[in-house]
Amino acid sequence: MIDLKAAGAGLDGYRLLAAQLESLLADERDFIANAAQFSAFLYTQLDDLNWAGFYLNRDEELVLGPFQGQIACVRIPFGRGVCGAAAQSRETRRVMDVHEFPGHIACDSASNSELVVPLVKDGKLIGVLDLDSPSLGRFSEADQAGIEALAAIFLAASDC
Repeated sequence: MIDLKAAGAGLDGYRLLAAQLESLLADERDFIANAAQFSAFLYTQLDDLNWAGFYLNRDEELVLGPFQGQIACVRIPFGRGVCGAAAQSRETRRVMDVHEFPGHIACDSASNSELVVPLVKDGKLIGVLDLDSPSLGRFSEADQAGIEALAAIFLAASDC
């Protein structure tokens, strides 16, 4: 888990969100229920998002999971688009302008920037957490660290 205290003053808001998320997920272990709650939580608590949700690993392909926002692509191959690249590399992808990302998949033409966090538990890729924004450059390093920390809370609270 990322230490939000060590990450700097820009993460004060994420420290509060972390406490709220821990409370929200405290009495439930079901992955899908927690994923639904987490996506709604992010969508309502973070400014300037037009999509927040999950793609789940199903036999080396990402399949749409719980989300908030406009309708979305249902299946994404590993290595394709921002989500597929994050799944394949198991590294967070923070993209300032998705239209410049090679192989970008335009599920929603209103999306201009994206943050995708791979969800890995016990060495297994569960899926990815995907956040989209209509604004270019919406996601900062502090956002990345904060969302990675929130994703770790979600994984710890959920049976996968």
